[in-house]
Amino acid sequence: MKMTQDSYRLSHIRHYYGENKVLDIETLQIPQGSITGLSGPNGSGKSTLLKIMAFALKPTQGEVWLNGRQEFILSPRVRSRVTLLTQKPYLLKRSVFDNVAYGLKIRKDIKNINNRVKQALESVGLAYGFARRQWHELSGGEAQRVAMAARLILKPDVLLLDEPVASVDTKSAGLIRKASLAARKDWGCTLVIASHDLPWLNECSDTRLSITNGQIFSTGRENIIPPPYDLSHEDWPVKWLGSDKTGEQIRLPLRKNTQKFAVIQKEKICIRLERKSDNGYDNQITGKIISMHMEKRSGQIMATIHAKDFTMDIGFSLAQARSLGLLPGKKLILMFRSQEVEWR
Repeated sequence: MKMTQDSYRLSHIRHYYGENKVLDIETLQIPQGSITGLSGPNGSGKSTLLKIMAFALKPTQGEVWLNGRQEFILSPRVRSRVTLLTQKPYLLKRSVFDNVAYGLKIRKDIKNINNRVKQALESVGLAYGFARRQWHELSGGEAQRVAMAARLILKPDVLLLDEPVASVDTKSAGLIRKASLAARKDWGCTLVIASHDLPWLNECSDTRLSITNGQIFSTGRENIIPPPYDLSHEDWPVKWLGSDKTGEQIRLPLRKNTQKFAVIQKEKICIRLERKSDNGYDNQITGKIISMHMEKRSGQIMATIHAKDFTMDIGFSLAQARSLGLLPGKKLILMFRSQEVEWR
């Protein structure tokens, strides 16, 4: 799909809860019709960012532009054009039909409404007869699919998804994923998806972003080594894996006072099954493969590796995966040189 102008342009966004700064984004641009995957630990600012993008929360500072025009919280121009689906679905205390049709009725767009409700329900795998059910008769997965249908029926310009499949059954998760991608294919909807499901984000996203301590980083080629960092060493900082400072550590280069985050390029990380002390890699940490999938664009195997208290994404060839017997659950050693870590 050809992408032209930006759906979003965020400038100088700062947001505080009390004295706690939770977002610090100098600029962020999201093209029309694109899929942007957003990952990051709990409390990193993902949900706050999506609320600001949904014009449901006013940032403490900064501007949000939609389709080339600055917009503001609760602007009537963005109503129904931007919609947000959260992890916990909010349904009105009424029937499924009334929940799905609610947005259309609010904007007095009720032409052929029965058929449009039917199509919206079918897009998330629910038969039209389901429309007669009441809100309290639904399972968690069904409620989330109804909430998704209530957004899809509006055919929004932008669909923001905040952990949309984190608390639902496998079948519902698959149907929600399928319906969200169909929205981009069918009418060019721009998608921004915040999720811990990294394999899904890697597979479907045009752009991958990571948010850490309220700041945005591209994750196309790099991994963030998240804080806190131990700066007590005179010659080099350290990232301890675990909170007791007795286990494994990552040695980091010296940083300037203005630099906040350490990153390592994916191609700088080597994988082995055992440590070797004579190979020049001063960082050798234990990891376990959480998930693997084939990346269609590159033909590489992409894997998410859990390393004590954070995760890393790496890529390797199918031949390497076979030679090392790499499968989800497999333990391995991640090796990289401290001088190849960059500060941002």
